[in-house]
Amino acid sequence: MLIDSLRDSPSTFAAIFLSIVYALTIHEYAHAWAASAMGDQTAKNNGRLSLNPLVHMELFGTLMLLVAGFGWGKPVPVNPYNLKYRRWGEALVSLAGPISNFLSVISFVLIFRLVSPHFEPTNMLNIFLLYLIMVNVILGVFNLIPIPPLDGSKVLFAILPDKWESVKHKLAVNGPWILLAIILLDNFGKTHILASLFGVVANFIESLL
Repeated sequence: MLIDSLRDSPSTFAAIFLSIVYALTIHEYAHAWAASAMGDQTAKNNGRLSLNPLVHMELFGTLMLLVAGFGWGKPVPVNPYNLKYRRWGEALVSLAGPISNFLSVISFVLIFRLVSPHFEPTNMLNIFLLYLIMVNVILGVFNLIPIPPLDGSKVLFAILPDKWESVKHKLAVNGPWILLAIILLDNFGKTHILASLFGVVANFIESLL
């Protein structure tokens, strides 16, 4: 659990926590920016078109991050009827979040490659950059899973034809429970479904460093 590292290594705890705060903030801001750019000002009017982490953090979701190792930010409100592209609007808004995380990964990988030769591997700057890369990768990839309420589900719903409305509805209703089951099985049932997915991505990122 993340909270354990506060006792063992406060500097590591700070690096991980700040990485999570950054990744969640840029992710939710990207949702708000994309919605605003496509004509829906709901997020902007609710103060979510901001890089202030406090407006994007959800209390219980943050506590779950500290205690259980997984959590969430405050969902960005979007009115799909205001979006320029009626069918694909929500999907594009949803994709903006993971894309912002992947762009962050590219930026931090480039910074790491520039600065790491000048510091010891145990230097806190190197460690912080590595956590920024890792957390953004995990958040971006995780949100692309096509299970509600994750961003990937909006893309899936846009792709599925209208005749599959009943399937979309059932998935929207049961998706959160399916996702919770996968997370619990991965953490406590040792299925390693998510761990294997993140491992593949982590190996790819490691090859870039």
